[in-house]
Amino acid sequence: MNPLVLSDAQQVIGRRWRERQSPEQERILRLARDVLDFISATGQWYPFADFRLDDGHRAVQSSAEDGPQELRELLIQTERYFGKLLDEPTAAGEQASIQLILDAFRFISSTRQYSAFGDFVEHVEFHAPPFVVASFESQEEAEAWLENHPAPPAFADILIGGRYHDVVYERETDFRRLPWNRDLERYLAWLKRVEPPVAAAEFATREEAEAWLRSQPNPSRRVWVTIAGEFFLAAYHPNINHRALYPLSMAEGYEEEAEEGPGD
Repeated sequence: MNPLVLSDAQQVIGRRWRERQSPEQERILRLARDVLDFISATGQWYPFADFRLDDGHRAVQSSAEDGPQELRELLIQTERYFGKLLDEPTAAGEQASIQLILDAFRFISSTRQYSAFGDFVEHVEFHAPPFVVASFESQEEAEAWLENHPAPPAFADILIGGRYHDVVYERETDFRRLPWNRDLERYLAWLKRVEPPVAAAEFATREEAEAWLRSQPNPSRRVWVTIAGEFFLAAYHPNINHRALYPLSMAEGYEEEAEEGPGD
């Protein structure tokens, strides 16, 4: 299965987006988008591909045993919507992508990832920094993790010294790399444009800001602060319990690339 099929499925969702659609339709389409993004962002491409190869995977039914009830009900509604769409004449030529979307919902159910997916949806809705699956202080530490990982999370992002990197992994050849990417820079440029920074707290030094961030029992996923007059985004990545300070200066030069942001 080619990873580009996830992009094809996203296009099917996009073609059904309307400016004046019902709130229910919007929730359904957003959730379908988020399910596909969740599989990619969490590095579950290969587990999902293996799931689809199992002849019995389409018999999986949504479970009522795990996760928030509201989310489970919305997942069931969304699955029904795309199940009905699969048989409509207007979906001619899109059946493969629609089936992939349905399989993505069943993958979440089969692997009991309602709670993790619910956290991811909250992450998206809050326009938090790009999702990461791990954080390391040094390149050497990250390389050791990648080398020893039995099944690296392909296509996911990780942090190395506060910079974003892709996890590149090809199972067939065991090819592994951690190239730097510009996801954070583009995100900060986008956030600056749509939400001009207003500091929630001010600090004289980075050490003071880090101590403040560590002391927060339930930190916000993102909040602007200033350190010696410079803006920083204080961020919290709850899935890995990581707190970070991202300087807004990283966005310089990326403003023109930040036309679309998280969730658009």
